[in-house]
Amino acid sequence: MSNSRTFDPAGVLFGIGVPALAAAVGLTLTLLWAPRLPDNIATHWSGTDPDGYSTPWSLAWTMVIVIVLVGCGASAIAALAGALLMMRRTMLLVGLTVVGLLLTLWIALLAAQLDLASAVSAELPMTWIGLGIGAGAAVGLVGASTLRDHRERSAATMAPDPRLPRGPVNLPITLRLGLGPATTAVLVGVGAAITAGLCARAGSWWPLAVFVPVSLLAVGLLRFRVTLDETGLWVRNMGMTAVGYGVEELVGADVEEVNPSRDFGGWGLRLKGRGNYGLVTTTGPAVVFTAANGQRLTVTTPRAEELAGALNALADRRLGGA
Repeated sequence: MSNSRTFDPAGVLFGIGVPALAAAVGLTLTLLWAPRLPDNIATHWSGTDPDGYSTPWSLAWTMVIVIVLVGCGASAIAALAGALLMMRRTMLLVGLTVVGLLLTLWIALLAAQLDLASAVSAELPMTWIGLGIGAGAAVGLVGASTLRDHRERSAATMAPDPRLPRGPVNLPITLRLGLGPATTAVLVGVGAAITAGLCARAGSWWPLAVFVPVSLLAVGLLRFRVTLDETGLWVRNMGMTAVGYGVEELVGADVEEVNPSRDFGGWGLRLKGRGNYGLVTTTGPAVVFTAANGQRLTVTTPRAEELAGALNALADRRLGGA
Protein backbone atom coordinates (compact mmCIF):
# COMPACT_ATOMS: atom_id res chain seq x y z
CA MET A 1 0.00 0.00 0.00
CA SER A 2 1.43 3.40 -0.97
CA ASN A 3 0.63 6.89 0.22
CA SER A 4 1.73 9.75 -2.05
CA ARG A 5 0.56 12.61 0.17
CA THR A 6 3.15 15.39 0.32
CA PHE A 7 1.60 17.67 2.94
CA ASP A 8 -0.32 16.93 6.13
CA PRO A 9 -3.27 19.38 6.29
CA ALA A 10 -3.07 19.55 10.09
CA GLY A 11 0.65 20.28 9.84
CA VAL A 12 0.02 23.09 7.36
CA LEU A 13 -2.67 24.57 9.63
CA PHE A 14 -0.66 24.49 12.85
CA GLY A 15 2.89 24.65 11.52
CA ILE A 16 2.39 27.48 9.05
CA GLY A 17 -1.07 28.92 9.70
CA VAL A 18 -0.67 29.51 13.44
CA PRO A 19 2.66 31.41 13.16
CA ALA A 20 1.18 33.47 10.30
CA LEU A 21 -1.86 34.25 12.46
CA ALA A 22 0.41 35.23 15.37
CA ALA A 23 2.31 37.65 13.16
CA ALA A 24 -0.97 39.10 11.86
CA VAL A 25 -2.30 39.58 15.41
CA GLY A 26 0.88 41.42 16.44
CA LEU A 27 0.79 43.68 13.39
CA THR A 28 -2.91 44.46 13.91
CA LEU A 29 -2.37 45.40 17.55
CA THR A 30 0.60 47.57 16.60
CA LEU A 31 -1.56 49.38 14.06
CA LEU A 32 -4.41 49.89 16.55
CA TRP A 33 -2.20 50.93 19.47
CA ALA A 34 0.40 53.04 17.61
CA PRO A 35 -1.41 56.37 18.35
CA ARG A 36 -1.29 55.58 22.09
CA LEU A 37 2.39 54.62 22.22
CA PRO A 38 5.48 56.83 22.64
CA ASP A 39 7.40 57.59 19.45
CA ASN A 40 10.15 55.31 20.74
CA ILE A 41 9.24 52.36 22.98
CA ALA A 42 11.51 50.44 25.33
CA THR A 43 12.62 47.07 23.91
CA HIS A 44 15.53 46.16 26.16
CA TRP A 45 16.19 46.47 29.90
CA SER A 46 19.29 46.42 32.07
CA GLY A 47 18.02 45.33 35.45
CA THR A 48 14.82 47.32 36.00
CA ASP A 49 15.74 50.26 33.75
CA PRO A 50 15.17 50.34 29.98
CA ASP A 51 18.33 50.91 27.95
CA GLY A 52 17.22 50.05 24.40
CA TYR A 53 14.54 51.72 22.30
CA SER A 54 12.96 51.49 18.87
CA THR A 55 9.84 52.66 17.09
CA PRO A 56 6.72 50.48 17.44
CA TRP A 57 6.92 49.50 13.77
CA SER A 58 10.60 48.64 13.95
CA LEU A 59 9.77 46.27 16.82
CA ALA A 60 6.81 44.90 14.84
CA TRP A 61 8.80 43.95 11.76
CA THR A 62 11.62 42.54 13.86
CA MET A 63 9.11 40.30 15.65
CA VAL A 64 7.55 39.23 12.35
CA ILE A 65 10.96 38.23 10.99
CA VAL A 66 11.87 36.27 14.13
CA ILE A 67 8.46 34.53 14.26
CA VAL A 68 8.76 33.52 10.61
CA LEU A 69 12.43 32.48 10.67
CA VAL A 70 12.60 30.82 14.09
CA GLY A 71 9.07 29.84 15.07
CA CYS A 72 7.63 29.01 11.67
CA GLY A 73 11.01 27.74 10.50
CA ALA A 74 10.80 24.99 13.11
CA SER A 75 7.07 24.26 13.13
CA ALA A 76 6.69 24.21 9.32
CA ILE A 77 8.38 20.79 9.28
CA ALA A 78 5.10 19.46 10.67
CA ALA A 79 3.52 20.07 7.27
CA LEU A 80 5.81 17.54 5.52
CA ALA A 81 3.72 14.38 5.42
CA GLY A 82 6.63 12.08 4.58
CA ALA A 83 8.87 13.10 7.51
CA LEU A 84 9.11 11.05 10.70
CA LEU A 85 5.98 11.70 12.75
CA MET A 86 7.90 12.04 16.02
CA MET A 87 10.22 14.66 14.50
CA ARG A 88 7.27 16.58 13.07
CA ARG A 89 5.53 16.62 16.45
CA THR A 90 8.67 17.66 18.31
CA MET A 91 9.44 20.51 15.92
CA LEU A 92 5.82 21.69 16.01
CA LEU A 93 5.89 21.79 19.81
CA VAL A 94 9.20 23.66 19.87
CA GLY A 95 8.22 26.07 17.10
CA LEU A 96 4.83 27.00 18.54
CA THR A 97 6.31 27.38 22.02
CA VAL A 98 8.70 29.96 20.54
CA VAL A 99 5.83 31.63 18.65
CA GLY A 100 3.74 31.80 21.84
CA LEU A 101 6.64 33.37 23.72
CA LEU A 102 7.35 35.96 21.00
CA LEU A 103 3.74 36.96 20.42
CA THR A 104 2.97 37.28 24.12
CA LEU A 105 6.13 39.28 24.75
CA TRP A 106 5.33 41.52 21.77
CA ILE A 107 1.83 42.21 23.06
CA ALA A 108 3.14 42.74 26.61
CA LEU A 109 5.75 45.26 25.48
CA LEU A 110 3.10 47.29 23.68
CA ALA A 111 0.45 47.00 26.41
CA ALA A 112 2.89 48.03 29.16
CA GLN A 113 3.66 51.30 27.36
CA LEU A 114 0.18 52.40 26.30
CA ASP A 115 -0.50 56.06 27.10
CA LEU A 116 3.00 56.66 28.51
CA ALA A 117 4.45 60.07 27.73
CA SER A 118 7.94 58.54 27.67
CA ALA A 119 9.21 54.95 27.60
CA VAL A 120 11.90 55.81 30.17
CA SER A 121 9.55 54.76 32.97
CA ALA A 122 8.38 51.53 31.29
CA GLU A 123 8.62 48.31 33.30
CA LEU A 124 9.74 44.98 31.84
CA PRO A 125 6.68 42.64 31.73
CA MET A 126 8.55 39.47 32.69
CA THR A 127 5.50 37.62 34.00
CA TRP A 128 4.14 37.45 30.48
CA ILE A 129 7.14 35.41 29.32
CA GLY A 130 6.08 32.31 31.26
CA LEU A 131 2.46 32.71 30.21
CA GLY A 132 3.49 32.93 26.57
CA ILE A 133 5.62 29.77 26.77
CA GLY A 134 2.76 27.87 28.42
CA ALA A 135 0.19 29.07 25.89
CA GLY A 136 2.46 28.26 22.93
CA ALA A 137 3.24 24.80 24.27
CA ALA A 138 -0.48 24.11 24.83
CA VAL A 139 -1.35 25.06 21.24
CA GLY A 140 1.61 23.01 20.02
CA LEU A 141 0.41 19.97 21.95
CA VAL A 142 -3.07 20.27 20.46
CA GLY A 143 -1.56 20.59 16.99
CA ALA A 144 0.80 17.66 17.55
CA SER A 145 -2.12 15.40 18.50
CA THR A 146 -3.77 16.10 15.11
CA LEU A 147 -0.75 15.11 12.99
CA ARG A 148 -0.93 11.76 11.24
CA ASP A 149 1.67 9.37 9.83
CA HIS A 150 1.45 9.58 6.03
CA ARG A 151 4.57 7.59 5.26
CA GLU A 152 4.59 5.07 2.43
CA ARG A 153 3.49 1.57 3.50
CA SER A 154 4.05 -1.72 1.71
CA ALA A 155 2.92 -5.22 2.67
CA ALA A 156 5.51 -8.00 2.89
CA THR A 157 4.92 -10.85 0.45
CA MET A 158 7.21 -13.47 2.02
CA ALA A 159 7.77 -14.81 5.51
CA PRO A 160 10.93 -13.68 7.35
CA ASP A 161 14.17 -15.52 6.68
CA PRO A 162 14.16 -18.89 8.53
CA ARG A 163 17.54 -18.01 10.08
CA LEU A 164 16.02 -15.10 12.00
CA PRO A 165 14.92 -15.64 15.63
CA ARG A 166 11.60 -17.31 16.40
CA GLY A 167 9.92 -17.46 19.79
CA PRO A 168 6.63 -17.70 21.66
CA VAL A 169 3.97 -15.09 20.92
CA ASN A 170 3.06 -14.03 24.46
CA LEU A 171 1.50 -10.65 23.76
CA PRO A 172 1.19 -7.80 24.42
CA ILE A 173 4.72 -6.84 25.47
CA THR A 174 5.11 -3.33 26.85
CA LEU A 175 8.43 -1.57 27.51
CA ARG A 176 9.16 1.76 29.18
CA LEU A 177 12.24 3.40 27.68
CA GLY A 178 14.03 6.72 28.03
CA LEU A 179 14.23 8.75 31.23
CA GLY A 180 13.42 6.62 34.26
CA PRO A 181 11.68 7.88 37.42
CA ALA A 182 14.94 8.37 39.33
CA THR A 183 16.68 10.29 36.53
CA THR A 184 13.56 12.38 35.96
CA ALA A 185 13.34 13.23 39.66
CA VAL A 186 17.01 14.29 39.77
CA LEU A 187 16.79 16.46 36.65
CA VAL A 188 13.51 18.10 37.70
CA GLY A 189 14.83 18.60 41.23
CA VAL A 190 18.01 20.32 40.03
CA GLY A 191 15.99 22.47 37.63
CA ALA A 192 13.51 23.38 40.35
CA ALA A 193 16.31 24.41 42.73
CA ILE A 194 17.90 26.63 40.08
CA THR A 195 14.50 28.13 39.26
CA ALA A 196 13.81 28.84 42.94
CA GLY A 197 17.09 30.73 43.14
CA LEU A 198 16.21 32.75 40.04
CA CYS A 199 12.79 33.57 41.50
CA ALA A 200 14.39 34.79 44.72
CA ARG A 201 16.92 36.89 42.84
CA ALA A 202 14.31 38.39 40.49
CA GLY A 203 11.77 38.92 43.27
CA SER A 204 9.14 37.45 40.96
CA TRP A 205 7.56 34.12 40.07
CA TRP A 206 8.13 34.46 36.31
CA PRO A 207 11.10 31.98 36.17
CA LEU A 208 8.73 29.34 37.59
CA ALA A 209 6.25 30.08 34.81
CA VAL A 210 9.05 29.32 32.34
CA PHE A 211 10.36 26.25 34.17
CA VAL A 212 7.07 24.35 34.46
CA PRO A 213 6.10 24.13 30.75
CA VAL A 214 9.69 23.71 29.58
CA SER A 215 10.42 20.89 32.04
CA LEU A 216 7.14 19.10 31.26
CA LEU A 217 7.88 19.33 27.55
CA ALA A 218 11.48 18.14 27.92
CA VAL A 219 10.60 15.19 30.16
CA GLY A 220 7.66 14.20 27.96
CA LEU A 221 9.79 14.15 24.82
CA LEU A 222 12.38 11.87 26.44
CA ARG A 223 10.08 9.13 27.74
CA PHE A 224 8.70 6.38 25.51
CA ARG A 225 6.39 3.39 25.70
CA VAL A 226 7.00 0.57 23.23
CA THR A 227 4.23 -1.96 22.64
CA LEU A 228 4.33 -5.18 20.64
CA ASP A 229 0.87 -6.63 20.06
CA GLU A 230 -0.90 -8.74 17.44
CA THR A 231 -0.98 -5.76 15.06
CA GLY A 232 2.70 -4.74 15.13
CA LEU A 233 5.37 -2.70 16.91
CA TRP A 234 4.42 0.77 18.17
CA VAL A 235 6.34 3.56 19.90
CA ARG A 236 4.28 6.07 21.88
CA ASN A 237 5.42 9.39 23.30
CA MET A 238 3.44 11.97 25.28
CA GLY A 239 0.35 9.78 24.88
CA MET A 240 0.60 9.76 21.05
CA THR A 241 1.93 7.20 18.58
CA ALA A 242 5.32 8.49 17.42
CA VAL A 243 6.24 5.71 15.00
CA GLY A 244 4.88 2.25 14.36
CA TYR A 245 4.88 -0.61 11.88
CA GLY A 246 2.17 -3.20 11.33
CA VAL A 247 3.15 -6.85 11.32
CA GLU A 248 1.95 -7.06 7.71
CA GLU A 249 4.90 -4.78 6.78
CA LEU A 250 7.55 -7.00 8.41
CA VAL A 251 10.29 -8.40 6.18
CA GLY A 252 12.24 -9.58 9.19
CA ALA A 253 13.18 -8.79 12.79
CA ASP A 254 16.75 -9.35 13.93
CA VAL A 255 18.89 -8.62 16.99
CA GLU A 256 21.95 -6.37 16.86
CA GLU A 257 24.33 -4.82 19.37
CA VAL A 258 23.91 -1.04 19.32
CA ASN A 259 25.83 1.89 20.78
CA PRO A 260 23.66 5.05 20.57
CA SER A 261 26.56 7.48 20.17
CA ARG A 262 28.51 5.40 17.68
CA ASP A 263 25.63 4.04 15.60
CA PHE A 264 23.06 6.85 15.72
CA GLY A 265 25.00 9.90 16.85
CA GLY A 266 23.03 10.35 20.06
CA TRP A 267 20.36 9.19 22.46
CA GLY A 268 16.57 9.05 22.01
CA LEU A 269 14.50 8.76 18.86
CA ARG A 270 17.06 9.21 16.09
CA LEU A 271 17.35 9.22 12.30
CA LYS A 272 20.36 7.64 10.61
CA GLY A 273 19.96 8.20 6.91
CA ARG A 274 16.73 8.05 4.97
CA GLY A 275 14.22 5.63 6.49
CA ASN A 276 16.58 4.30 9.18
CA TYR A 277 15.08 5.17 12.57
CA GLY A 278 16.25 4.24 16.03
CA LEU A 279 14.83 4.48 19.54
CA VAL A 280 18.19 4.10 21.20
CA THR A 281 18.40 4.72 24.93
CA THR A 282 21.01 2.17 26.10
CA THR A 283 24.10 0.39 24.81
CA GLY A 284 23.41 -3.28 24.18
CA PRO A 285 21.00 -5.53 22.33
CA ALA A 286 18.35 -4.04 20.06
CA VAL A 287 15.52 -5.44 17.99
CA VAL A 288 15.73 -4.28 14.37
CA PHE A 289 12.43 -4.23 12.46
CA THR A 290 12.89 -4.15 8.68
CA ALA A 291 9.78 -3.12 6.72
CA ALA A 292 8.81 -3.98 3.14
CA ASN A 293 9.26 -0.33 2.07
CA GLY A 294 12.94 -0.52 3.05
CA GLN A 295 12.66 1.36 6.34
CA ARG A 296 14.20 0.10 9.59
CA LEU A 297 13.26 0.70 13.21
CA THR A 298 15.88 -0.13 15.85
CA VAL A 299 14.79 -0.33 19.51
CA THR A 300 17.36 -0.97 22.23
CA THR A 301 16.08 -3.28 24.97
CA PRO A 302 17.34 -6.28 26.98
CA ARG A 303 14.27 -8.12 25.62
CA ALA A 304 15.36 -7.73 22.00
CA GLU A 305 15.56 -11.49 21.38
CA GLU A 306 12.05 -11.96 22.77
CA LEU A 307 10.59 -9.17 20.63
CA ALA A 308 12.35 -10.32 17.46
CA GLY A 309 11.21 -13.91 17.99
CA ALA A 310 7.60 -12.90 18.57
CA LEU A 311 7.57 -10.56 15.54
CA ASN A 312 8.93 -13.18 13.16
CA ALA A 313 6.53 -15.78 14.51
CA LEU A 314 3.63 -13.35 13.99
CA ALA A 315 4.71 -12.76 10.39
CA ASP A 316 4.98 -16.51 9.80
CA ARG A 317 1.49 -16.97 11.15
CA ARG A 318 0.09 -14.18 8.97
CA LEU A 319 1.57 -15.58 5.79
CA GLY A 320 0.93 -19.21 6.68
CA GLY A 321 4.63 -19.99 6.74
CA ALA A 322 4.62 -21.64 10.19
